[in-house]
Amino acid sequence: MIYTKLTKKALRICFDAHKDQVDKTGMPYVFHPIHLAESMKDEYTTVLALLHDVVEDTDRTIDDLRAEGFPDEVLEALSLLTHDPAVDYMDYVREIGKNQLARAVKIADLRHNSDLSRMDESMIDEHVLGRCEKYKKALKLLGAEES
Repeated sequence: MIYTKLTKKALRICFDAHKDQVDKTGMPYVFHPIHLAESMKDEYTTVLALLHDVVEDTDRTIDDLRAEGFPDEVLEALSLLTHDPAVDYMDYVREIGKNQLARAVKIADLRHNSDLSRMDESMIDEHVLGRCEKYKKALKLLGAEES
């Protein structure tokens, strides 16, 4: 993980926002954004990885994060990563592909969310496999190889 004043602020916000949430496997949700952040190569993508689900999955807003001092470049990418359910998923992914910060984080997000080793075998069903197929298509749209 890259530690700067900005990434440490994002880490604190990430933890606070997700501390009581669990993921689909029953693990603490906060492990997911931290995992993504650990794979990022620069300050802004690290911040974005930590915050990527904060607006979508909590009551925090882009304006709240702007008031915390996060740069417009990060907030623009975060806005792209915040999926509006009224927008077709693949259209949402196409828009993400136009922003290099958002694209880098979304690729890591899709890869982590597609990692079936995170789940107990009993959890893997047709729904999970279908979601992985959707993510595989999204990775292709983003020009990323499957891993």
